[in-house]
Amino acid sequence: MLEVMLLFGAGVLGGMMNAIAGGGSFITFPALIAAGVPPISANATNTYASCAGYISGALGFRHELWAHRKLLPRIMLSSLLGGAIGAWLLIQTSPQTFAVAIPWLLLFATVLLVYGHRLQAALRDWFGRSAKASALGMLAFSFALLAISTYGGFFNAGLGIILLGFLTLAGYTDVHVMNGIKLLVSAVVALIAVMIFASEHIIAWHQGSIVLVGTLLGGYGAAITAKWVNPIWIRQLMILIAAVTTAYFFAASMG
Repeated sequence: MLEVMLLFGAGVLGGMMNAIAGGGSFITFPALIAAGVPPISANATNTYASCAGYISGALGFRHELWAHRKLLPRIMLSSLLGGAIGAWLLIQTSPQTFAVAIPWLLLFATVLLVYGHRLQAALRDWFGRSAKASALGMLAFSFALLAISTYGGFFNAGLGIILLGFLTLAGYTDVHVMNGIKLLVSAVVALIAVMIFASEHIIAWHQGSIVLVGTLLGGYGAAITAKWVNPIWIRQLMILIAAVTTAYFFAASMG
């Protein structure tokens, strides 16, 4: 019962964080490990637990996405291939190697969480309102998205922050369109990764489903109460949690 409460609570809090500030994996991934799920399985299970939230979020931006429907096949293909490659790489990684990589991956995601907004602003200043085609070229856009999606298939934490920075670099300025594409890419990456993880039997379905229900409720609750919550406080709390989590995994790896 304690394990169920831990996972459900982590899911609720993670779902709220994802809806308001991002970074919910800093809550759900350590909770799965604390519940006894091995690290690689916890990573795969966390992707499964996050998947429904990505899908529902992308559907919420369906009108914004439809306005860019000519680009969607290219985006979805890169996301699909990248997610599959990342998931395959995770399966090929030994538990010992992944355990060593965890704190560094979390540190990378933490840095993005802290400096993500500044990075996006800087990129916007550097590239202005340049058209997507002239900023990177459509081919470069697809390959860059493929690389980012590969990271997402391998390790989910920080994917949304990376995507927002990339879309800024690519010339997007409409935050609703950017969030829609971010969620679409995350959903496609998660779906193909979950299929691959499931075929390898590395998803802890019971624990992951508890987290999944929590994330859905947390995300829904955050959407309702967001106007009464100062997002700056949530962001500061998220950064604190991310820093503590990262420090803990570094300490554990050294011990």
